[in-house]
Amino acid sequence: MITVVDYGAGNLRSVVNVLDTIGAAHCVITEGAALRDATKVLLPGVGHFGQLARALDDRGLRGPLLTAVATGVPLLGICLGMQILFESSDEATGAHGLGVLTGHVSRIEGADRLPHMGWNTVTPQPGSTLVPTEQRFYFANSYCCPATGATAATTAYGETFATVVQAGPVSGVQFHPEKSGRFGVDVVRRWAEA
Repeated sequence: MITVVDYGAGNLRSVVNVLDTIGAAHCVITEGAALRDATKVLLPGVGHFGQLARALDDRGLRGPLLTAVATGVPLLGICLGMQILFESSDEATGAHGLGVLTGHVSRIEGADRLPHMGWNTVTPQPGSTLVPTEQRFYFANSYCCPATGATAATTAYGETFATVVQAGPVSGVQFHPEKSGRFGVDVVRRWAEA
């Protein structure tokens, strides 16, 4: 069963609709204790890095999320849910991400305007399983994750940045699969069925 983390903000309903569409069994939880029996965890995200970091702490979610990852439970972060996998962000100086991926989230440089809003191309790296071929997905972000060894796909908008990460049980997508039509549904299905 997929455990969807509700931290009090975000695009929860749309994400749950995608899980319903693909027929994936799921539950929605709001506190850390409920993660104890999770076999897969989905962390959606819309909002501010600092607010999400505080919500993870206030709801007792940080420790159980880190324990889940450490024990090999697959985790998928969407948009801000991907950014919080990293250590820190320009969006909230002093706020701590989960730190399961090394690196700092920074404001997108060189773009004509922010936020990066709308459809853009995602180009996979060899071995990418969530996005195996180049496709267009829907974005809504002003901050971006660094390209590291965990990068499975990139997008160019002002600069080129990581838009899919995969490292052991940890995966993330910067775009919104729940707003990206059938290609987005396919991304969630690939993760759910892996």
